[in-house]
Amino acid sequence: MKNTLLRILPFFLSIAGSALAEQSSYVPQRPLAQLELKDGDSIVFLGDSITHQCLYTQYVEDYFYTRFPKMRLKIHNAGVGGSRAWDAHFRFDQDIASYKPKYVTVLLGMNDGRYAEYFDDVFNSYHEEMTRLLKRIDDCGATAILMTPTMFDARARRMQGGGFMGPKAVSFYNSTLAYYGTWLRDTAYQSGLGFVDMWGPLNQLTFQERQKDPSFTMIKDSVHPDAPGQVVMATAMIHDLNLPTQVSKVELALKDGKWSSSTESATLSEMKGTSHGQLSFTLLEDALPWILPEEAQLGVSLTKLAENYSQQTLSASGLPQGQYVVFIDGKEIATASHEELATGIHLQANAKTPQVQQAAQVAALNKKRNEGPVKALRNEWGHFQSVKYLQSQVQKNPNDEAEKQRLVDAEKRIIGMEERVKEAQKQALAIEDEIFKINQPKAHRFEIRPVTK
Repeated sequence: MKNTLLRILPFFLSIAGSALAEQSSYVPQRPLAQLELKDGDSIVFLGDSITHQCLYTQYVEDYFYTRFPKMRLKIHNAGVGGSRAWDAHFRFDQDIASYKPKYVTVLLGMNDGRYAEYFDDVFNSYHEEMTRLLKRIDDCGATAILMTPTMFDARARRMQGGGFMGPKAVSFYNSTLAYYGTWLRDTAYQSGLGFVDMWGPLNQLTFQERQKDPSFTMIKDSVHPDAPGQVVMATAMIHDLNLPTQVSKVELALKDGKWSSSTESATLSEMKGTSHGQLSFTLLEDALPWILPEEAQLGVSLTKLAENYSQQTLSASGLPQGQYVVFIDGKEIATASHEELATGIHLQANAKTPQVQQAAQVAALNKKRNEGPVKALRNEWGHFQSVKYLQSQVQKNPNDEAEKQRLVDAEKRIIGMEERVKEAQKQALAIEDEIFKINQPKAHRFEIRPVTK
């Protein structure tokens, strides 16, 4: 027995050594820490109907238009209602790769889970198609940013009736999506890709709000986040991709009768002041506040978007005790005590400021762009996807005459598609040209005056 052990021991040591060697050869990847962007870079938002809604994508565009007004990015919405990872392959070359993206955000999974409890074969199919999709993104020279599927709101579904989903599916589908999202996160970590958690913030905010109102939802149909929910998605992207959260910071100080200044992301000039607390100066900021349309304001409030992602502060220390009025271009925009000014006042959500008004014009114009030509473009690709789906169905069921007729009807809808796509792209670009005429920061004259009795 002893001799037998001596003979086989080298064999086991050899296996152990190979395993250790294999383990030690593993080199961990660093997930994408932040976007490295320059003028002309292209970003593609790949997704399903939640991307096709043109909302979170629009709000992220608003962020880029106002935060980086000197940098013109090429941003393309590639969302199509009903898409699964499988469907994205059919339009990949024309709708994604042709835009030569530097980054491709991927929001797919809501449809891939088939609105049911977790099944191994369904997930394995998603895993296979997503893995193939990620390789294609890498092959075209882009970096993928994986985004978890968004929240399935089971309570909203129950309040409107289960519909096509059974009670078990309603109960478990949000958990199914959480599983998919966890795999995506691990894939991003292992492969050095970008990652954004959409599922977590939507669920957490919904839980918090339901402590006050049990019927609260940001996803009335249980699947597609409304505008406020899409703000949560947009802020998740800004947060998880470590994009800048500051518009500008101006610090003024009165000491021994003299004024001094310090700025971040702004240029201050022509400063004039007195020891009695009166001051005026010209300020040219590098960016505008991040302002969103009216229908998104609940989301702005829930995420504390202004203070968390659009900080624009003005402080003045050393002022004589009393109340002060702040003017911009001769218009009163705020009243504050000397203590409040020393701490700093926030301007990013003050509708009286010309900067907020200018940013609101940008948001309005971009809303027009998304509700018009961008949505029209996505609808064209929706028709294209229908054709590809029906072709696969006819191939599976060649004797199904009704399915054949649906395919014929769908094919008619994509006749002339190429020309319509080009026209929509042209119109979207023309509106973007207008945006870049009005999104450039302007120099403004600031004044701080003591309130006279």
